[in-house]
Amino acid sequence: MKWALIIVGALVGLVVLIALIGATLPRDHVATMTAVIPASPDKVWTALTDVASYPTWRSDLQRVEVLSQPPAPLSWREHRSQGAMTIAVETFEPPRRMVGRIADKNLPFGGAWEYVVSPDGADPTKTLVTITERGYVSNPIFRFVSRFIMGHHATLDTYLRALSRKFGSEVVPARA
Repeated sequence: MKWALIIVGALVGLVVLIALIGATLPRDHVATMTAVIPASPDKVWTALTDVASYPTWRSDLQRVEVLSQPPAPLSWREHRSQGAMTIAVETFEPPRRMVGRIADKNLPFGGAWEYVVSPDGADPTKTLVTITERGYVSNPIFRFVSRFIMGHHATLDTYLRALSRKFGSEVVPARA
């Protein structure tokens, strides 16, 4: 019984310590990653904006519901094993730039992703994609996990790798 109390006390102490550290971290963060995708800018732009086909190349998604399409602001709901998340486009500048914001207010995190598509130098068969996440994590425990365990760049890295695989290549995204 004594060992059980010690173990429970240690676990509670660890959770309290994580919450305290998380509370000292800034709520907001900015993370940027880039990758050269082996496809033309037009093809990459189409892949980024054809949200209905995301589940065909993003293994983290079970399905996508398209809620509205241009000329109305594009919006969609991504369904994952962890739940659903709605994204609404607030800036749409084809074929170069798009900013999508998490529209759900009941999540412990939120923010926006800015996608910038540009030709990669003189090679018209390659595209430089830069994604910047301007996000926040409200819950101090999730903030700790996001900062020290997952990392703010993890989702960006996964997304860019999946986009590259869609075009038959393996890239290593770079932090910018």
